[in-house]
Amino acid sequence: MPVIKILPHPEYAPEGAEIQANVGDSICEALLEHDIEIEHACEMSCACTTCHVVVRKGYDSLNPPEEEEEDLLDRAWGLEPQSRLSCQAIVAKEDLTVEIPRYSINHAKEKH
Repeated sequence: MPVIKILPHPEYAPEGAEIQANVGDSICEALLEHDIEIEHACEMSCACTTCHVVVRKGYDSLNPPEEEEEDLLDRAWGLEPQSRLSCQAIVAKEDLTVEIPRYSINHAKEKH
């Protein structure tokens, strides 16, 4: 099982975290399964950017982003070349390091 290292984030993982993920799960699914409550306002349907992450290690092992995801990422806060929507980034066999940006474009957080 690949390991996802989450860099420290003041709200979701104040001290950082390391979790094991299932190959074939999205990064978002893996985080939520391990109680890292990343925002996902559209319920993982690739309709918003609230689950935006920056993949610091292992980016090339992920499935390539589709055009719909790339179009949405253009609206993400803190966009970087290795940005992905965590609901669309599918975990392969390689370990990953991800950073959850401090902010999102979501103005009203809801508990999921």
